[in-house]
Amino acid sequence: MKAHSREAGDGAAVSVEAAILGRHSCRAFLPTGVPRAAVERLLGLASHAPSGSNSQPWKVRVVQGSMRQRLSDEVVAAHFAGAPHVEAYQYYPRAWTEPYLARRRKLGFDLYARVGIARGDKEGMSRQLARNYLFFDAPVGLFFSLDRDQGQSAWIDLGAFMQTFMLAARGVGLATCGLQAFAKFHEIVARRLGLGKEEVLVCAMALGFADETANVNRLVAERAAPAEFSEFFWD
Repeated sequence: MKAHSREAGDGAAVSVEAAILGRHSCRAFLPTGVPRAAVERLLGLASHAPSGSNSQPWKVRVVQGSMRQRLSDEVVAAHFAGAPHVEAYQYYPRAWTEPYLARRRKLGFDLYARVGIARGDKEGMSRQLARNYLFFDAPVGLFFSLDRDQGQSAWIDLGAFMQTFMLAARGVGLATCGLQAFAKFHEIVARRLGLGKEEVLVCAMALGFADETANVNRLVAERAAPAEFSEFFWD
């Protein structure tokens, strides 16, 4: 692991705790490339994530270079054209309730403040959303899909796989950002990357080196204390 980290990260693998605490949604990347071997290594590590009956239901497409650029160009154009595109599945609740609504609003307000977007600036918000489709300038993008006939267990398994990938990436000095926003343009992604009709595009992810000078990367998402979401039945 340490040998790999010298190729892809900061020269030394970090502890699991440090990787967990250091992982965040990076929204500004450097143009520095990531070796294909490093991505393959991270996927291999992520494959050790748990899955129901060891089904390993995840599928991954990795884009870089010209394919990444062509896909971004098409999705960004569709975004600004306002053409009707419908997500492949419902991600957020139909109606937000507390405390989840307050948490979502807090993060949104803090993010827009970091990038200089005033409340009510819909054009600015649209431009910021389009940054997702550019992978926030990360050199590598990953797309995650599942077969439609899989049960809810597969979605849980994919989440574990993605989190394992993110922590492994952080452990060697790389940054990530989950990009569920791509699900709205699943038809474009499917055509570009050859997803079959039996597949559902769940989300994408940006991978690269964080631009530590970017103000947006200083955003800290507040976390609820364990006492707010847990109960102990402990003798």
